[in-house]
Amino acid sequence: MACDLWLVPLVDVLCHSPDNPFAEELATYDRALTGAGLPTVPVYGYVPGLSGDVAPAAGFDYDALHLLRRAYLLQRCGLEVTPAEGLGGDYEQLLEMFESTAQESHLVWHYDHAGAYVPVDFAVPLADEELLEGGGPLGSSHGLLRELEAVAPVLGIDPGNPPPAPAPPPGPTELEEPATTPVDHGDGPYARERHVWLGLHAAATRSLAQGSMIVFS
Repeated sequence: MACDLWLVPLVDVLCHSPDNPFAEELATYDRALTGAGLPTVPVYGYVPGLSGDVAPAAGFDYDALHLLRRAYLLQRCGLEVTPAEGLGGDYEQLLEMFESTAQESHLVWHYDHAGAYVPVDFAVPLADEELLEGGGPLGSSHGLLRELEAVAPVLGIDPGNPPPAPAPPPGPTELEEPATTPVDHGDGPYARERHVWLGLHAAATRSLAQGSMIVFS
């Protein structure tokens, strides 16, 4: 089953438009951020050529995403990170045993099919009733990038000089479809985790550079 990441530029021509398709989500995120004593989602002046467009940033399958989360959670909990050929029950056991740790992770505690990361720096994902009834916990692009950099060496990636990210899908992928992006996992036991890492890293880097939010779909 496919998972797409989209970048949504947080620019005035979109955010202040009466036709903004993300208006309800942004209002929910603003309430969650202000409730936590944080600034609201930033809105920037549109700059042609720099601000970017609403566009897919990465594509991968859900199992591979969970494998990356499994590797990060093992590392975060001080356990040996071991390869996994498929997603088994050990990941669910990890989530149960280390629930509080999982809920402090921007990478791990996030809905697969919805929700967002915003370019506001906060330590742990935000979650209130309104968020959990909608798109799920709200993540920080800064926090996501820190966690990706922390787990990178385990996967054989130099976070300071990562390989190029795979090309994003050409358009929206249906939930039941397999991921359509051609996948070159490379060599090694963490090939699938590496593929997801590269897509998430590219999205988080662009989120901070362009002032965009990352949206799961």
